[in-house]
Amino acid sequence: MEKFFKLKESGSSVRTEIIAGITTFLTMAYIIFVNPNILINVIPGATPDSPLYAQFFGAFMVATILGAATATLIMGLWANYPFALAPGMGLNAYFAFTVCGKLGIDWRVALAAVFVEGILFILLAVSGVRGFVVKAIPNSIKLATSAGIGLFIAFIGLKSAGIVVADGVTYVTLGDLTSPTALVTIIGFFIIAILFALRVPGSILIGILASTFIGMIPVFNVTNFQGVVGKIPDISPTFFKLFEKFSWADLASGTFWIVVFTFFFVDFFDTLGTLTGLAESAGFIKNGEFPRANRAYLSDAVGTTVGALFGTSTVTTYIESSTGIAEGGRTGLTAVVVAILMLLMLFFAPLGMSIPAAATAPALIFVGALMLKGLKGVNWDDITEALPAFITMIIMPLTYSIANGIALGLIVYPIVKTFSGKTKDVHWLNWILAFLFVLYLIYLRG
Repeated sequence: MEKFFKLKESGSSVRTEIIAGITTFLTMAYIIFVNPNILINVIPGATPDSPLYAQFFGAFMVATILGAATATLIMGLWANYPFALAPGMGLNAYFAFTVCGKLGIDWRVALAAVFVEGILFILLAVSGVRGFVVKAIPNSIKLATSAGIGLFIAFIGLKSAGIVVADGVTYVTLGDLTSPTALVTIIGFFIIAILFALRVPGSILIGILASTFIGMIPVFNVTNFQGVVGKIPDISPTFFKLFEKFSWADLASGTFWIVVFTFFFVDFFDTLGTLTGLAESAGFIKNGEFPRANRAYLSDAVGTTVGALFGTSTVTTYIESSTGIAEGGRTGLTAVVVAILMLLMLFFAPLGMSIPAAATAPALIFVGALMLKGLKGVNWDDITEALPAFITMIIMPLTYSIANGIALGLIVYPIVKTFSGKTKDVHWLNWILAFLFVLYLIYLRG
């Protein structure tokens, strides 16, 4: 083990790596329950009291765990980094509510789009074109994309809790804060916020579980408790289902490729920012060089393709890995520990199916808030940087689409820059993307 992971060389030990792995797992384990709760929305007729719900929720939960564990094992055993991976927040919501819900794309075709995106990511990482693409996309758009996704998933959380509801005059308004669902969500949100502020490991997971048990109190009655431990659910409802509905006609569909590009754009730049940030914090980057960077990127990309085969949305590197790094995790052994703990969660399907929307909504709102911190990197004093960033960010929740935000942001950026006399800031690829997105918005948008 010492020879394989180079523990002494990294200044670590088996005990330190195990503690780091447990810490990382606790901070990101919420995705095991949140992701199925989001993806279940793509199955017609899968209401909480229907047989379909239990069948597909279990399958999505297993797919989430297997996708996360596989990608994290590759990261640990091949790249030898303490980074954990799982289906990304925001992209799972885009998958369920925009691609399948708003655009009406069958969930199996959407999984095919995730698979194709993963293949493109692999090709980009292997070919070395990664550096070129990174330089071509404006930094303000990258930062605003993450923030916009944060607003998007927070809005979904507020909506599912009934805190924000539809209104015929103002489109949205404040809901009934005294309803059981809203009250459980509000209590759960404060539990998460306070525990997080006190630096309690697993604060989001604790908040979800606490909200679930609070929901069992008769005055609330929003939790249908089904137990804690049980047999591993059947994954066959989602396993390899991406090939069932996918056809050559989909490859000729402009909407399909916009979906692929959106998944790719968010996955690629989210991974870039997360890996760079984590590597910096752990001291892996020396003289501007990130050793084994391609292995780390490929671990993420392969995780996405494998996750799609299992039946889950885009897998990406989790910033929560920073908690394990703070505990001293410096090698892939940390990631292996996370993967093992993920696999043990396969036996907790009854608990997962007991968790109501009122318990996952606080997590969506809180994680959405955390995703806004990147906005401090935008130069708000330069309107040619601030305006495209603002458009990118605000359009996502207001149109219920990550793709629309990215599209309008990349259209506004070169126009504002050019007519402000800052043509040199605009990469030629920006103009190509802007032109393609104009065509998308006019002719292809569903």
